[in-house]
Amino acid sequence: MLAGFFQFNTTLLKKFPVTHRNIGKFYVFTVLFLSAPSGLFIGLFANGGLYSKISFVTLSLLWFYFTLKGFTSIKNKNITQHKAFMLRSFALTFSAITLRFWKVILVYLFHPAPMDVYQIIAWLGWIPNLLIVEYYLYNQLKK
Repeated sequence: MLAGFFQFNTTLLKKFPVTHRNIGKFYVFTVLFLSAPSGLFIGLFANGGLYSKISFVTLSLLWFYFTLKGFTSIKNKNITQHKAFMLRSFALTFSAITLRFWKVILVYLFHPAPMDVYQIIAWLGWIPNLLIVEYYLYNQLKK
């Protein structure tokens, strides 16, 4: 996750393109071969019933797809598409943080049953992140 924070810094990208490339390769390898496959497996056995399982499996499949598309886009020298897909990928990576953030807020404000919290945060952990990125990308196209 730490790698992603530095990858979107244009100053760092322009001054240290080799570092950007190496961190990116590490990120892509980690997501495609470790994180997304393990997320898929864990998602199949997630707590919270069918709705939570659907959320975590969908998250892992989209995470894999967006990361792969980001990687293939840069291989094809399509920088705009690369940036868009890597933003989407990182939004899903960041779901590990936002899921916990939403859990604290929901428990503090509403005191729901644990399984109810789990079913809600399974979706809130990643969908708002992805919507924010899509809104950003949509506004970039209008410029």
